[in-house]
Amino acid sequence: MKLRREILRLALPSILANITVPLVGMVDLAVAGHLQGDFTSAAFIGGISIGSMLFELLYWNFSFLRTGTGGLTAQAYGRGDVEYQAFCLKRALRIALLSGLALIAVQWLIVQGAFLVVKCSPEVRRLATQYFYIRIWAAPATISLFAFKGWFIGMQDSVRAMAADLTVNIVNIVGSITLALLLGFKGIALGTVLAQWCGFAYCCIAVRRRFASVIAAWGMERSGMESPGHTSPAQKGHNDNFFKMNRDLVLRSISMIAVYIGFTVISARHGDLMLASASILMKLLMLFSYFSDGFAYAGEALTGRFVGEQSADGVHSAVRGSFLWGGGCALLFLGIYGLCGVPLLRLFSGDAAVVDAAREFLPWLMLMPLIGIPAFIWDGIYTGATRTRDMMISVVLCAIGFFATYLGGYYLLGPDDVTSIHILMAAYFVHLLIRSLWLTVRWRGSSLKIGSSPN
Repeated sequence: MKLRREILRLALPSILANITVPLVGMVDLAVAGHLQGDFTSAAFIGGISIGSMLFELLYWNFSFLRTGTGGLTAQAYGRGDVEYQAFCLKRALRIALLSGLALIAVQWLIVQGAFLVVKCSPEVRRLATQYFYIRIWAAPATISLFAFKGWFIGMQDSVRAMAADLTVNIVNIVGSITLALLLGFKGIALGTVLAQWCGFAYCCIAVRRRFASVIAAWGMERSGMESPGHTSPAQKGHNDNFFKMNRDLVLRSISMIAVYIGFTVISARHGDLMLASASILMKLLMLFSYFSDGFAYAGEALTGRFVGEQSADGVHSAVRGSFLWGGGCALLFLGIYGLCGVPLLRLFSGDAAVVDAAREFLPWLMLMPLIGIPAFIWDGIYTGATRTRDMMISVVLCAIGFFATYLGGYYLLGPDDVTSIHILMAAYFVHLLIRSLWLTVRWRGSSLKIGSSPN
C-alpha cells in the first residue's frame, strides 16, 4: 500500500503537467483552424502538422537525453552518489546546448532535405516552412528540457518536472493565442519559442534552489576537488553505461520517428482534408498517452531507485503497482473516448468538412487504452532498469510491423483516400501491439539482474 501511494505521489504531478501538453497541441491546431486569411482552415492545420512533424523528426533524435539521464540518475539516487547525480546533469546539458546550436546552424539544409521526402500542397509547404524557421530558435532550450526532465524524474522529484512542463505549456498556450491574434500564423510559432526559453530559465533556477548538494558536487568536480570518501565519476567508469545506452536509444528514436513521421507523411499524400483529419485523430490518441505516461514516469523513477538499492523485490513491486494504476487510467479513457469523441473533434476546427471527415475514424480511439497501456508502462519500467537493448529491439520490430501492415493493406484494398486512412490507423495499432507483446515477453522470460549493464 505504501508503494502504491508513492507511485501516485510521483505520477500525479506528471499527469497534471501532461494534461497541458495535449492542450498546447489542441490550442495550436484550434488557433490555426480558426485563422482567417489567404489559406483554408485545412491548409493552416496542415501547416502546423507538417511543421510540428519536422521538429518531432529532429527532437526525437535527442530523446535519449531524457531516457538515459533519467534511468542513470535514478540509480545514482538509489546508491546515494551525489557526484554522479551532478555529472549526469552536466553531461546532458552540455550535449543539449551544443546540439541545439548545431541545428540552428544547419536549419536551411534541414528544411530543403525534409521536403524532398514530404509531399504536400504548396500552401501547406509555405506555412510549414514559415513555422519551422521561427521555431528553430528554441532548439537549445527544447533539447535541454529533455535533460532537465529526465534528471528531475531520476531524482524522484516529479514536482519540479511538472512545474517545468506547466511553465512551458501555459506560456505556450497564452503566448500562441496572443501572438496569433497580433501577428497571424507566425505568432503560433513565436509563442512556442517564448515558452521553451521560459521553461529553460525555470529549470536552471529550480536546480540551483532545490538541489544545493548537487550544485556543490558539480562545483567540486569542476575545480578538481573531491568530497571525502568519493572518487570522480570518470574514475568510476559510469560514462561507459551512458554511451552504451545512447547507442540503443538513438536507434530506438530513429525507429519511433519512422512510425510517427510515416503516419503524417502518408496522410499528407491523401490531401489536406485527410491530413487534417489524421492529425486531429493522432492528437486525440496521444491524449491517453499523456495520462498514462505519469505512471510510466513513476515506474521509471522507482525501478531505477530500487536497482540502485539492489532490491529486486522493490523492482517487482514497482512493476505491479505501475500496471495497477495504469489499468485504472485505461478504463477511464475508454469512457472518455466513447462519450466525448465528436465534441473533442469540434475543439480542433470550426470547419464542418474537417469535423465530418474525422468523425469517420473515431471508433479507432477505443483501441488506444487497451493496446497502448502495456507499451507505455513497460517503457518506463525498462528505462529505470536501463534495459535499453530490449527497448530498441521492440521499437525496430514495431516499425517493421507498421509499414508492413500499411503497405499490405494498401496493396490489397486500393488507393481510396478514406480507406487508406483506415489502413493507416490499423497499422498504428499493430505497431503498439508488437511493442507491448515484446516487452511483456522479455520481462517475463528473463530475471532482473540487479547491477547489470544496460545491455
